[in-house]
Amino acid sequence: MAKKTRHELRLARHARLRKRVTGTPEKPRLSVYRSLKHISAQIIDDTTGRTLVAASSLEKDLKATGNIEGAKLVGQAIAERAKKAGLSSVIFDRGGFQYHGRVASLADGAREAGLEF
Repeated sequence: MAKKTRHELRLARHARLRKRVTGTPEKPRLSVYRSLKHISAQIIDDTTGRTLVAASSLEKDLKATGNIEGAKLVGQAIAERAKKAGLSSVIFDRGGFQYHGRVASLADGAREAGLEF
């Protein structure tokens, strides 16, 4: 039996989480993806399979990098965009990543900007 890669292990954790975490139109899912250099987040309505709002450290106008401060800026940006779209409450989906560092910073930034979860 071959050893699973870190990526395969993360996907297994994410699949386990997704059994319980689903987004509805009233309370969509805030999904986080963290790469080695960047971080992105999107708010998804799983009933229709549509992305309602998205933000990423790749966006030029955010001036965010892939570090903890950049993750906080991405969290604040997604919360502001969610408010404009009429969303105030979401379900947090850490994507199989540990709730630590950049993922936690993104969540804190979103909470500070007024998103509830």
